[in-house]
Amino acid sequence: MARRPDTLETTRLAVELLRRIPRGRRITAGELQRELQGIGLERDMRSIQRLLEMLSQHFEIERDERSKPYGYRWLEHARGLAVPHLTAQESLLLRLAEEHLRHLLPPRLMQSMNGFFSQARRNLGDAANTQLERQWPRKVRVVATSQPLLPPRIRPSVLEEVSEALYANRWLELDYQNAAGKRRPVRVMPLGLAQQGPRLYLVCRYDGFDNERSLALHRIRSAQASTLTFEPPPEFDLQRYDDDGRFGFGEGRHVSLRFRIQRGAGQHLLETPLAHNQQVQDQGDWLLVQATVVDSAMLQWWLRGFGDAVQEVSKQAVERT
Repeated sequence: MARRPDTLETTRLAVELLRRIPRGRRITAGELQRELQGIGLERDMRSIQRLLEMLSQHFEIERDERSKPYGYRWLEHARGLAVPHLTAQESLLLRLAEEHLRHLLPPRLMQSMNGFFSQARRNLGDAANTQLERQWPRKVRVVATSQPLLPPRIRPSVLEEVSEALYANRWLELDYQNAAGKRRPVRVMPLGLAQQGPRLYLVCRYDGFDNERSLALHRIRSAQASTLTFEPPPEFDLQRYDDDGRFGFGEGRHVSLRFRIQRGAGQHLLETPLAHNQQVQDQGDWLLVQATVVDSAMLQWWLRGFGDAVQEVSKQAVERT
């Protein structure tokens, strides 16, 4: 196979370096060298340093020379590498993704996506080709299914430390205050992050225990990701944890639920069933509903919310298959 021209190899190296230089934090030439090795690009340190010096002169890249090794990062408002031919539909999807994933992805990953998000905002803002494209973001919205609440305040650096520890499988040192006001330091194994309405919850195991707990991020007074890593327990699955109703304050107990509901209050259950095996009998002004669901406090709150429109509620335990 013919050897690629040096200019092509240098161009590829430059592009890969530009893609890997982050925003909001600095990265060293050594760290970049290891990332390049991970994709099969073997280069000596001096070659990478020379190219970084050149790139920092021609792009909006800051080189921190206060101490060695030098650190590199994109300037906060730099455009970075623009995404070519991003359509109005793609821009809209990216805007929605930015809005709803900001608390579910590690901050560094969100920062690495800033170039894409910025272009999406430009494409749907003043740089939009048509008035219709500028109007589009105001035509879509995710709406609440219950009384809207303002999100609780999460202390600075807590989300970043928690998400970094979760991403890298590192132990977390927390100063946690529970709902009753009791405060104590805990060491936990982070296993998952979930957003429930305006609140974020960390699913974790306390050091020395083998059961999972959900900790509200806004109750964490401080967080510090340890340098010590762990092997995630193979039996834990976040999807199964959710399916068992743990975020609804349940314990995974499945029941055959049966109740009567006034047709006006229960009409939506014909369109959005409680479960795949839901059965509904038409009784004129009433509907008789039966389905297998997870028993939880959230289920109780939901049933009570209908008041007198729900009657004859019964539950029978069932074995989960």
